[in-house]
Amino acid sequence: MSMVLFDVPGPKARVRHKIMAVVGIAAVAAALVYVVMRFVVTDQFTARRLDWINYKQIQLSLVEAIGNTLSAFAVGAVLALLFGAIFAAARLSDHAWVRVPAAVIVEVFRAIPLVIMMFFFYYGLPVAGVKLSAFTAVVVSLMLYNGSVLAEIFRAGINSLPKGQSEAAYALGMRKTQVMTFVLLPQALRAMLPTIISQLVVLLKDTALGFLITFEELLRWGTRIGGDAVNFGRPMIPVMIVVALVYIGLCLLLTWLATYLEKRNRRNKKVIKTDNPDAQKPVLMDASAAG
Repeated sequence: MSMVLFDVPGPKARVRHKIMAVVGIAAVAAALVYVVMRFVVTDQFTARRLDWINYKQIQLSLVEAIGNTLSAFAVGAVLALLFGAIFAAARLSDHAWVRVPAAVIVEVFRAIPLVIMMFFFYYGLPVAGVKLSAFTAVVVSLMLYNGSVLAEIFRAGINSLPKGQSEAAYALGMRKTQVMTFVLLPQALRAMLPTIISQLVVLLKDTALGFLITFEELLRWGTRIGGDAVNFGRPMIPVMIVVALVYIGLCLLLTWLATYLEKRNRRNKKVIKTDNPDAQKPVLMDASAAG
Protein backbone atom coordinates (compact mmCIF):
# COMPACT_ATOMS: atom_id res chain seq x y z
CA MET A 1 0.00 0.00 0.00
CA SER A 2 2.91 2.38 0.67
CA MET A 3 3.98 2.02 -2.97
CA VAL A 4 0.64 2.96 -4.52
CA LEU A 5 1.28 6.72 -4.61
CA PHE A 6 5.08 6.70 -4.52
CA ASP A 7 7.53 4.71 -6.62
CA VAL A 8 10.71 3.53 -4.98
CA PRO A 9 13.49 5.83 -6.28
CA GLY A 10 16.28 4.29 -8.29
CA PRO A 11 20.01 5.08 -8.02
CA LYS A 12 19.81 8.22 -10.18
CA ALA A 13 16.73 9.48 -8.34
CA ARG A 14 18.39 8.97 -4.96
CA VAL A 15 21.42 10.95 -6.08
CA ARG A 16 19.14 13.70 -7.41
CA HIS A 17 17.22 13.81 -4.13
CA LYS A 18 20.45 14.10 -2.13
CA ILE A 19 21.66 16.94 -4.35
CA MET A 20 18.34 18.77 -3.96
CA ALA A 21 18.45 18.26 -0.18
CA VAL A 22 21.99 19.64 0.05
CA VAL A 23 21.11 22.63 -2.14
CA GLY A 24 17.97 23.34 -0.10
CA ILE A 25 19.80 23.14 3.24
CA ALA A 26 22.59 25.35 1.91
CA ALA A 27 20.05 27.95 0.70
CA VAL A 28 18.27 28.05 4.07
CA ALA A 29 21.59 28.24 5.95
CA ALA A 30 22.77 31.08 3.70
CA ALA A 31 19.54 33.01 4.30
CA LEU A 32 19.89 32.59 8.08
CA VAL A 33 23.54 33.66 8.00
CA TYR A 34 22.61 36.74 5.95
CA VAL A 35 19.89 37.74 8.43
CA VAL A 36 22.19 37.21 11.43
CA MET A 37 24.97 39.21 9.77
CA ARG A 38 22.58 42.09 9.07
CA PHE A 39 21.57 42.05 12.74
CA VAL A 40 25.25 42.12 13.74
CA VAL A 41 26.05 44.98 11.34
CA THR A 42 23.15 47.05 12.65
CA ASP A 43 24.13 46.36 16.30
CA GLN A 44 20.95 44.46 17.16
CA PHE A 45 22.75 42.16 19.58
CA THR A 46 24.63 44.77 21.57
CA ALA A 47 23.96 45.31 25.26
CA ARG A 48 22.58 48.81 24.79
CA ARG A 49 19.79 47.39 22.63
CA LEU A 50 18.65 45.27 25.57
CA ASP A 51 18.96 47.85 28.33
CA TRP A 52 15.15 48.10 28.51
CA ILE A 53 14.97 44.63 30.07
CA ASN A 54 16.77 45.92 33.18
CA TYR A 55 13.76 47.95 34.30
CA LYS A 56 11.87 46.23 37.11
CA GLN A 57 8.44 47.23 35.79
CA ILE A 58 9.19 45.70 32.40
CA GLN A 59 10.37 42.49 34.06
CA LEU A 60 7.22 42.28 36.14
CA SER A 61 5.01 42.91 33.11
CA LEU A 62 6.92 40.19 31.20
CA VAL A 63 6.31 37.68 34.01
CA GLU A 64 2.62 38.66 34.04
CA ALA A 65 2.37 38.23 30.26
CA ILE A 66 3.99 34.78 30.44
CA GLY A 67 1.58 33.85 33.22
CA ASN A 68 -1.42 34.95 31.12
CA THR A 69 -0.13 32.94 28.17
CA LEU A 70 0.38 29.82 30.29
CA SER A 71 -3.02 30.24 31.95
CA ALA A 72 -4.80 30.43 28.60
CA PHE A 73 -2.79 27.45 27.35
CA ALA A 74 -3.46 25.31 30.43
CA VAL A 75 -7.21 25.94 30.55
CA GLY A 76 -7.55 25.70 26.76
CA ALA A 77 -5.54 22.46 26.61
CA VAL A 78 -7.58 20.73 29.33
CA LEU A 79 -10.89 21.79 27.78
CA ALA A 80 -9.70 20.85 24.28
CA LEU A 81 -8.68 17.36 25.45
CA LEU A 82 -12.05 16.87 27.13
CA PHE A 83 -13.88 18.21 24.09
CA GLY A 84 -11.88 15.95 21.79
CA ALA A 85 -12.42 12.85 23.93
CA ILE A 86 -16.19 13.41 24.22
CA PHE A 87 -16.76 14.11 20.54
CA ALA A 88 -14.42 11.31 19.43
CA ALA A 89 -16.50 8.90 21.50
CA ALA A 90 -19.67 10.41 20.00
CA ARG A 91 -18.32 9.96 16.48
CA LEU A 92 -17.56 6.32 17.24
CA SER A 93 -21.07 5.71 18.55
CA ASP A 94 -23.27 3.06 16.95
CA HIS A 95 -26.26 5.43 17.11
CA ALA A 96 -26.66 7.74 14.12
CA TRP A 97 -28.50 10.37 16.16
CA VAL A 98 -25.32 10.77 18.24
CA ARG A 99 -22.72 10.18 15.53
CA VAL A 100 -24.06 12.57 12.86
CA PRO A 101 -24.48 15.73 15.01
CA ALA A 102 -21.03 15.13 16.54
CA ALA A 103 -19.50 14.85 13.07
CA VAL A 104 -21.17 18.09 11.99
CA ILE A 105 -19.95 19.99 15.07
CA VAL A 106 -16.39 18.72 14.68
CA GLU A 107 -16.20 19.53 10.98
CA VAL A 108 -17.71 23.01 11.44
CA PHE A 109 -15.39 24.15 14.21
CA ARG A 110 -12.39 22.55 12.55
CA ALA A 111 -13.09 24.50 9.35
CA ILE A 112 -13.59 27.94 10.94
CA PRO A 113 -10.32 29.90 11.33
CA LEU A 114 -9.34 30.49 14.93
CA VAL A 115 -9.12 34.27 14.50
CA ILE A 116 -12.71 34.44 13.27
CA MET A 117 -13.90 32.54 16.33
CA MET A 118 -12.03 34.89 18.66
CA PHE A 119 -13.53 37.93 16.93
CA PHE A 120 -16.98 36.37 17.05
CA PHE A 121 -16.88 35.57 20.77
CA TYR A 122 -15.28 38.87 21.80
CA TYR A 123 -16.83 41.39 19.37
CA GLY A 124 -19.88 39.54 18.00
CA LEU A 125 -21.60 38.15 21.08
CA PRO A 126 -21.89 41.56 22.84
CA VAL A 127 -24.26 42.57 20.04
CA ALA A 128 -26.58 39.77 21.27
CA GLY A 129 -26.16 40.88 24.89
CA VAL A 130 -23.52 38.29 25.85
CA LYS A 131 -20.21 39.85 26.89
CA LEU A 132 -17.13 37.68 27.37
CA SER A 133 -13.76 38.70 28.68
CA ALA A 134 -10.74 38.48 26.38
CA PHE A 135 -9.42 35.50 28.37
CA THR A 136 -12.72 33.62 28.07
CA ALA A 137 -12.99 34.35 24.34
CA VAL A 138 -9.45 33.06 23.76
CA VAL A 139 -9.97 29.90 25.85
CA VAL A 140 -13.33 29.03 24.26
CA SER A 141 -11.90 29.53 20.76
CA LEU A 142 -8.86 27.39 21.55
CA MET A 143 -11.11 24.68 23.00
CA LEU A 144 -13.44 24.51 20.00
CA TYR A 145 -10.80 24.61 17.27
CA ASN A 146 -8.09 22.42 18.81
CA GLY A 147 -10.68 20.16 20.46
CA SER A 148 -12.16 19.42 17.04
CA VAL A 149 -8.73 18.53 15.69
CA LEU A 150 -8.01 16.35 18.74
CA ALA A 151 -11.36 14.60 18.26
CA GLU A 152 -10.24 13.48 14.82
CA ILE A 153 -6.85 12.43 16.21
CA PHE A 154 -8.52 10.30 18.89
CA ARG A 155 -10.97 8.77 16.43
CA ALA A 156 -8.25 7.96 13.89
CA GLY A 157 -6.01 6.47 16.60
CA ILE A 158 -8.74 4.15 17.85
CA ASN A 159 -9.80 3.14 14.34
CA SER A 160 -6.18 2.32 13.46
CA LEU A 161 -6.14 -0.59 15.93
CA PRO A 162 -6.83 -4.08 14.55
CA LYS A 163 -10.52 -4.99 14.76
CA GLY A 164 -9.55 -8.29 16.31
CA GLN A 165 -8.79 -6.44 19.55
CA SER A 166 -12.38 -5.28 20.04
CA GLU A 167 -13.87 -8.49 18.64
CA ALA A 168 -11.94 -10.59 21.15
CA ALA A 169 -13.06 -8.30 23.98
CA TYR A 170 -16.70 -8.54 22.89
CA ALA A 171 -16.36 -12.32 22.70
CA LEU A 172 -15.33 -12.29 26.38
CA GLY A 173 -18.58 -10.52 27.23
CA MET A 174 -17.22 -7.00 27.75
CA ARG A 175 -19.45 -4.01 27.10
CA LYS A 176 -18.47 -1.31 24.61
CA THR A 177 -17.50 1.10 27.39
CA GLN A 178 -15.21 -1.52 28.91
CA VAL A 179 -13.72 -2.36 25.53
CA MET A 180 -12.98 1.31 24.88
CA THR A 181 -11.60 2.00 28.36
CA PHE A 182 -9.56 -1.12 29.07
CA VAL A 183 -8.60 -2.44 25.62
CA LEU A 184 -8.56 0.24 22.91
CA LEU A 185 -7.63 3.50 24.66
CA PRO A 186 -4.46 2.27 26.44
CA GLN A 187 -3.06 1.03 23.12
CA ALA A 188 -4.24 4.01 21.06
CA LEU A 189 -2.83 6.61 23.47
CA ARG A 190 0.71 5.29 23.00
CA ALA A 191 0.41 5.75 19.24
CA MET A 192 -1.40 9.10 19.49
CA LEU A 193 0.86 10.75 22.08
CA PRO A 194 3.32 12.40 19.62
CA THR A 195 0.43 13.80 17.55
CA ILE A 196 -1.41 15.01 20.65
CA ILE A 197 1.69 16.83 21.91
CA SER A 198 2.21 18.41 18.49
CA GLN A 199 -1.34 19.74 18.58
CA LEU A 200 -0.81 21.08 22.11
CA VAL A 201 2.29 22.93 20.86
CA VAL A 202 0.09 24.46 18.15
CA LEU A 203 -2.42 25.43 20.85
CA LEU A 204 0.34 27.12 22.86
CA LYS A 205 1.39 29.19 19.86
CA ASP A 206 -2.23 29.98 18.98
CA THR A 207 -2.55 31.90 22.25
CA ALA A 208 -0.55 34.64 20.49
CA LEU A 209 -3.63 35.41 18.40
CA GLY A 210 -5.26 36.74 21.56
CA PHE A 211 -3.41 40.05 21.12
CA LEU A 212 -5.88 40.85 18.31
CA ILE A 213 -8.69 41.04 20.89
CA THR A 214 -6.60 42.91 23.50
CA PHE A 215 -5.76 39.84 25.57
CA GLU A 216 -2.66 40.72 27.61
CA GLU A 217 -0.50 37.78 26.59
CA LEU A 218 3.15 37.57 25.57
CA LEU A 219 2.87 38.91 22.02
CA ARG A 220 0.74 41.88 23.08
CA TRP A 221 3.32 42.64 25.76
CA GLY A 222 6.01 42.56 23.07
CA THR A 223 4.13 44.92 20.74
CA ARG A 224 3.46 47.33 23.61
CA ILE A 225 7.05 47.33 24.89
CA GLY A 226 8.35 47.44 21.33
CA GLY A 227 6.19 50.46 20.56
CA ASP A 228 7.56 52.23 23.61
CA ALA A 229 11.10 51.31 22.58
CA VAL A 230 10.58 52.83 19.15
CA ASN A 231 9.31 56.02 20.75
CA PHE A 232 12.55 56.22 22.76
CA GLY A 233 14.70 55.66 19.69
CA ARG A 234 15.19 51.91 20.14
CA PRO A 235 14.18 49.32 17.49
CA MET A 236 11.53 46.66 18.05
CA ILE A 237 13.67 43.77 16.80
CA PRO A 238 15.36 43.00 20.18
CA VAL A 239 11.93 42.93 21.85
CA MET A 240 10.60 40.47 19.28
CA ILE A 241 13.74 38.35 19.68
CA VAL A 242 13.04 38.09 23.41
CA VAL A 243 9.40 37.17 22.73
CA ALA A 244 10.48 34.53 20.21
CA LEU A 245 13.01 33.05 22.65
CA VAL A 246 10.33 32.78 25.36
CA TYR A 247 7.98 30.97 22.95
CA ILE A 248 10.79 28.64 21.86
CA GLY A 249 11.59 27.87 25.50
CA LEU A 250 7.96 27.10 26.33
CA CYS A 251 7.58 24.81 23.31
CA LEU A 252 10.83 23.01 24.15
CA LEU A 253 9.64 22.46 27.73
CA LEU A 254 6.38 21.00 26.44
CA THR A 255 8.27 18.73 24.04
CA TRP A 256 10.60 17.63 26.85
CA LEU A 257 7.60 16.79 29.02
CA ALA A 258 6.11 14.70 26.20
CA THR A 259 9.40 12.84 25.74
CA TYR A 260 9.61 12.17 29.48
CA LEU A 261 6.05 10.83 29.61
CA GLU A 262 6.67 8.62 26.59
CA LYS A 263 9.83 7.12 28.13
CA ARG A 264 8.08 6.60 31.44
CA ASN A 265 5.18 4.93 29.65
CA ARG A 266 7.58 2.52 27.98
CA ARG A 267 9.23 1.69 31.31
CA ASN A 268 5.89 1.02 32.96
CA LYS A 269 4.74 -1.56 30.43
CA LYS A 270 3.76 -4.72 32.23
CA VAL A 271 5.74 -7.80 31.29
CA ILE A 272 4.47 -11.23 32.28
CA LYS A 273 7.26 -13.24 33.90
CA THR A 274 7.24 -16.71 35.42
CA ASP A 275 8.54 -17.20 38.93
CA ASN A 276 10.56 -20.23 37.85
CA PRO A 277 12.80 -19.40 34.86
CA ASP A 278 13.45 -23.14 34.33
CA ALA A 279 9.77 -23.92 34.06
CA GLN A 280 8.87 -26.00 31.03
CA LYS A 281 7.18 -24.03 28.25
CA PRO A 282 3.77 -25.26 27.12
CA VAL A 283 3.86 -27.47 24.07
CA LEU A 284 1.07 -27.66 21.52
CA MET A 285 0.10 -31.25 20.71
CA ASP A 286 -1.88 -32.70 17.87
CA ALA A 287 -5.28 -34.08 18.88
CA SER A 288 -4.50 -37.49 17.38
CA ALA A 289 -1.20 -37.70 19.27
CA ALA A 290 -2.91 -36.69 22.49
CA GLY A 291 -5.47 -39.44 22.01
